[in-house]
This record gives sequence, structure tokens and C-alpha cells, in this order.
Amino acid sequence: MRAARLILAGAALCIGTTALAQNTNSNGYRYRWKDASGQSYFSDSLTSDAMKVGYDVVNPAGVVVRHVDRQLTPEERAAAKALADQRAAEEQARQQRQREDAQMLNAYPDEASFAAAKNAELDNFEQAARTTRLNLQGQEKALADLLTRAGDMERAKQPVPKYLNDRIAEQRNTVASLRATLQRQQAAKEAARANTDAQLRHYRELKAAAANPGN
Repeated sequence: MRAARLILAGAALCIGTTALAQNTNSNGYRYRWKDASGQSYFSDSLTSDAMKVGYDVVNPAGVVVRHVDRQLTPEERAAAKALADQRAAEEQARQQRQREDAQMLNAYPDEASFAAAKNAELDNFEQAARTTRLNLQGQEKALADLLTRAGDMERAKQPVPKYLNDRIAEQRNTVASLRATLQRQQAAKEAARANTDAQLRHYRELKAAAANPGN
């Protein structure tokens, strides 16, 4: 009888060892996850269900050593990539602003030098507009002369020749183009002036921050 009991005990031990081996992988780690109803599942290998909902890696002592989030859908992956790209672009822009701020402080040690440089830029805009304005005045006078000639011929009951009409059309196009150019230059000057005011405020903020780094 004693021998029989020993045989049965040995068989039971073998069965238990086999069952344990079947429920764990070669490293002794298992995978645990929960379904939509909250029911937990264990496996010695990853299943598609576990990867879909996310799972825990459990060591032989039953302690969770790592959690793996669920697989993302294609839409979620696309949204995550878009968000990552946006954050990367924002970080790149932030670094670019820092470089530009450093360059500004290095280029203009004081507000007087900053104002002088910006006034020179505005003078360049004004000089370009002045040149266009003078050219426009000359072209408007040329157009007026052509129109006067054509008017004199009409009052004299003479036909206006084709070449004169063509010259008038060309001169009108020239005048219109110069007027549009002058408008763009004036708008650019005003935009530069507004931008200079904004840059001056920013320059003062940077100088104040540099003078009080602890604040």
C-alpha cells in the first residue's frame, strides 16, 4: 500500500509540473489582459486579443513587470503621427526663435543701435517708393501728352492713327503698373514700420530678461 501511495504521489507531482510548464513560457513570464467586461485572462504566449486590448507582463512571482498598451487603429496611428509632427514643428519653431533672439541681442548691443538699423531699413523702403513715384510722374506726363495729341487731332476732325492709339494703350498700362508698384511699396513700408514697432517691444523684453535672468 505504501508503495502504491508513493507511486500516486509521484504521478501527481509529475502532472502538476507539466501543467505549470504548459502555463508559463521558457522565461517563466506570463501575459495577462482583460476583455471588455473586465474579465482577466492569462497566457504563456501573446494572443491577438491581448495585443488588441493591451496586456501586462507578469513574472513567476505574479508581479507585473511591464505594461504594454493596446495596438492603435490606423486612424489612431495617423492622429498620433500628426500630433507628433505638430509638436516637432513647434519645437523646431521655438528653437528657431531662440536662435533669432540671440542673433538680435548680439547684433544690437543697445536700443540706439537697434533703432538706427531699423530706421535705415525704413529709409530703404522710402527710397524705393520715391524712385517709383518720380518715374510714375514722368510716365503720367507722357500719357497726358499723348492724350493731348489725340484730342487735338479729334478736335481737328482728323483720324487718330493706329500707332498713336497703340502708344496710348501701352502708356496707360505702364502708368497702371507703376501705380500698383507704388501701392505695394507703400504697403510694404507700413508693414515694415509695424513690424519694427513689434520687434522693438520684443527687443526690450529680451534686454530686460537678460538684465534680470532670475525673474
